[in-house]
Amino acid sequence: MNETKNSQTAVPDEVIMTKIYLVRGQKVMLDRDLAELYDVKPTRLREQVKRNKEKFPLHFMFQLSEDEAEIMVSQNAIPSRQYMGGSLPYVFSEHGILQLANVLRSETATQISIRIIEVFVRMREMLTDTLSLKLDIEQIKKKLANQDRNIELVFKYLDELGAGAVL
Repeated sequence: MNETKNSQTAVPDEVIMTKIYLVRGQKVMLDRDLAELYDVKPTRLREQVKRNKEKFPLHFMFQLSEDEAEIMVSQNAIPSRQYMGGSLPYVFSEHGILQLANVLRSETATQISIRIIEVFVRMREMLTDTLSLKLDIEQIKKKLANQDRNIELVFKYLDELGAGAVL
């Protein structure tokens, strides 16, 4: 394995996860963060996107509005507007990230995109596991509630039997 591939796999999943944001109901990554991970300048990344605009429909990539950018700064998701490079950033969904690797055509972009997609998949799996766990807990609660009612009913019958036996 060459040194480039070693450095690519050295990016921990946690680092990638901290660069994923929820905007307009989609999990997305900022163009600046992707450029850093792909080891390209943000301007080069944006140039490639502009040259290949037809490959990035709205559910693959969109530009943040002023309000969205301000919300991200105010929630400390990103340190400042300066961090975004002075202009409104583009954000990329999981599909857009994969497409971005195709238009950048570098080994690093391809390898990092694969890693990012794997993180997205793991996040979905964790969400599915969490939902499944919640459903299981709800079923257990219902069973316990039914058992509690049954036990109360048994005690009520025992009390009635005990009261009838005393008379």
